Amino acid sequence: MTYEKLEVWQRSFKLTVCVFKQFSSLKDYGFRDQITRSALSIPSNIAEGWERVTDKEKVRFLSFAKGSCGELKTQLLIATEIGYIDSEIVHTMSAETEQIAKMLGALMNKLARSS
Repeated sequence: MTYEKLEVWQRSFKLTVCVFKQFSSLKDYGFRDQITRSALSIPSNIAEGWERVTDKEKVRFLSFAKGSCGELKTQLLIATEIGYIDSEIVHTMSAETEQIAKMLGALMNKLARSS
């Protein structure tokens, strides 16, 4: 199975596009760069990990992606607190980030058990 067929990759890809669109006009370039990089890291690390040979390597990169979920959620919460984005949008994106993190955890566990 290719990484593009993984539901977790598809959902993280869509979330990343949403983050880029929501913050595209933000004038705080440092914040915009940081939040878009953390979002971009999620599907990118899933893809890179899935292309690795061993399950141990896959788990390592999925772990990076999961860490980026925590980073992104934190930045989304900060963005709403400082008035960069509406709290309803953040709630939706944060919930999706949490679901993606759970999916990554389950996939990591599955791969670790099969090793």
